[in-house]
Amino acid sequence: MRYFTAGESHGPQLTAIIEGLPAQMELTAEMINGELSRRQGGHGRGRRMQIEKDQVVISSGVRHGKTLGSPVTLTVVNDDWKHWTSIMGVEPLADDVKPEDVKRQITRPRPGHADLVGGMKYGHRDLRNVLERSSARETTMRVAIGAVAKQFLRELGIETVAHVTEIGGFTTNPDTYAGKGTEELRNIIENDPVYCADPEASKLMVQAIDDAKGRGDTVGGVVEVVIEGCPPGIGSYVQFDRKMDGKLAGAMMSINAFKGVEIGLGFEMAKMPGSKVHDEIVWSEEQGYFRKSNRLGGLEGGMTTGMPIVVRGVMKPIPTLYKPLESVDIDTKEPFVATIERSDPCAVPAASVVAEHVIATEMAKAIMEEFRSDTMDGLKKDIEEYRRYVKEF
Repeated sequence: MRYFTAGESHGPQLTAIIEGLPAQMELTAEMINGELSRRQGGHGRGRRMQIEKDQVVISSGVRHGKTLGSPVTLTVVNDDWKHWTSIMGVEPLADDVKPEDVKRQITRPRPGHADLVGGMKYGHRDLRNVLERSSARETTMRVAIGAVAKQFLRELGIETVAHVTEIGGFTTNPDTYAGKGTEELRNIIENDPVYCADPEASKLMVQAIDDAKGRGDTVGGVVEVVIEGCPPGIGSYVQFDRKMDGKLAGAMMSINAFKGVEIGLGFEMAKMPGSKVHDEIVWSEEQGYFRKSNRLGGLEGGMTTGMPIVVRGVMKPIPTLYKPLESVDIDTKEPFVATIERSDPCAVPAASVVAEHVIATEMAKAIMEEFRSDTMDGLKKDIEEYRRYVKEF
């Protein structure tokens, strides 16, 4: 499976094309729209979320609610486009209009964004040409793609969930939700304002967001993605680019504003002896092989172990501030405070939704590489046979 996304933040639409999905997989727009709605939720989101109500249109690759095996095209229309047609239009400018006369031209790069380096790389004097694509608006389509991937995984008995474990320095107590499966976790976080599974920590996170908003500042945090039901052996130890750890870490780090990733106990392992890190192997006739603990987060030697996969990512505070940082105008070279586009005091809850979907996409891709994936029925049979094999190994 491979995919591409296209579209600008204030352009007419966002588009994704997915190739390689098996035929006969159930897929409807409603399955995707629910996930897009979650991406726009969470305490701390700004006015753009009220302007845009993302809804997907499936325009190819699906007939009567099932995939055809041909490329699937997904489109999300930007409702705000009507206010940007003269600024973001595709047609050439009229002869009497100069590029510098276009409204909302940006020559003041914002610290923490792609503005300045992107302008240097692609030769743009109007930095809007950079920020329109580097914007996190692009993650709309990665959630849409991930929703398709989640549906694929669900048909194979694999479930995913993501939740927030830290915002503004306030962290969850893992004992609060220890032992809860993906479905139970999902029921909790979908009724929480910051998608957090610890009610007490959630209250402190909400307060941290409100305090940051009052100061014109922003806060970041940590999100955790859990995948249950994946069979052992997905990925490989034989070559560096086939290791599942690397693929999942790369997916997490590809999200806007993410600056760190860990699997299982992650960086905590640096403080611990090996006897407290590695997961002992046991066997039962009912389950086959499994681990007594899951400190390595469901991955060993670049492969899934059959235990829940646990991946965490850290999101930095959004760099667009209502009390903007100092920058330099690329035309005059004079110091200025950076341009304000819009700002959410915190987008960590929404980022947890994005994280879940990019991780689900990467896992779906890996499974399609491992098994025959022309048809959903054929893939299910292969997976079932493989599950029996590893249980009896």
